Amino acid sequence: METPTQIALVFAAQKGDQKAFEALVDTYQRELLVHCYRMLGSFHDAEDLVQETLLRAWEKHTALTNPGAYRGWLYRIATNLCLDRLRSAPRRFLPPETHPMSHPSGPVPPHLREPIWLEPFPDDVLADQRSDPQDRAERHEQTTLAFLIALQHLTPTQRAVLLLREVLSWEAREVAEWLNLSVPAVNSALQRARRAMQQRNLASQAPMAPPRQSIQELLDRYVTLWEQADIPGFVALLREDAWFTMPPRPAWFQGRAAIATMLATYIFTAGRQRRLLPVYANGCPAFGLYQREAGVQVFELIGLVVLSVDGDQIASLVVFLDLESLSSFALPSTLPSSLVIEAKSGS
Repeated sequence: METPTQIALVFAAQKGDQKAFEALVDTYQRELLVHCYRMLGSFHDAEDLVQETLLRAWEKHTALTNPGAYRGWLYRIATNLCLDRLRSAPRRFLPPETHPMSHPSGPVPPHLREPIWLEPFPDDVLADQRSDPQDRAERHEQTTLAFLIALQHLTPTQRAVLLLREVLSWEAREVAEWLNLSVPAVNSALQRARRAMQQRNLASQAPMAPPRQSIQELLDRYVTLWEQADIPGFVALLREDAWFTMPPRPAWFQGRAAIATMLATYIFTAGRQRRLLPVYANGCPAFGLYQREAGVQVFELIGLVVLSVDGDQIASLVVFLDLESLSSFALPSTLPSSLVIEAKSGS
């Protein structure tokens, strides 16, 4: 339910006060972006849909009959716009969901635009120090790549129902009205979505985060070993069944030996130097990945690596190589060769 101040802004917006409308929707814009991202798996598509949601809300501001339900009205518009987009858009995945495991010493396949890939999500958008730590932790878990992949295996309607009912805690009757479904149909879709998520064994794919000091030590070692191209030391940080992938290249590798061979063959080659710039993405530690070729004075941004950490080991590394998908992150395009960077474990 909206606060009295928000309801006053709704009334003003309904009378055509654009400044009141902008102040009102500013309250909800961030959470709508997260919701659309979960629905679509694309940060940029989510941004577009949020802007379209706000445009529709302004154009139809006189149609709202219950000013105390403005947030729900926005979610109704946003969710249906996402469902319309999903009718023609293919599902977004990562290479382990779409291609067989790659041979570590074989040729790395070229970039592919189809199937389209999941895009990373900057955790800065989730930052809200006013919320309690448990709430922040839950929001981060619900944007992990494991959670996003599991959502992609649901039908669009199941995805919408699961997010609206379980993640956002809207009532079944409200969701039924928004999606033009009956309450039994909503409950049935929710049950099917729950079963599908359980079959994905999501809990085992999103391990609990280790204590801050433990993860800081792991990240410090990760940075040092990566920048020194210390392959034996680096793979010792990995879980035995860890996997590594590099969308939009449809290649992926699993196991310490395979990852070590791949790194020696394609990544840690002579004449190159590497730097890592810490950020956070999808509720996980991440790094802007920079590389300097021989004879070049600066390190150039080549990707973003997102880590999944399980205890004191790394369970997976996803290196996003499409620089267009990284424009929402505060990553400079180059780093000076003299820059010294420390990893950050976050809060």
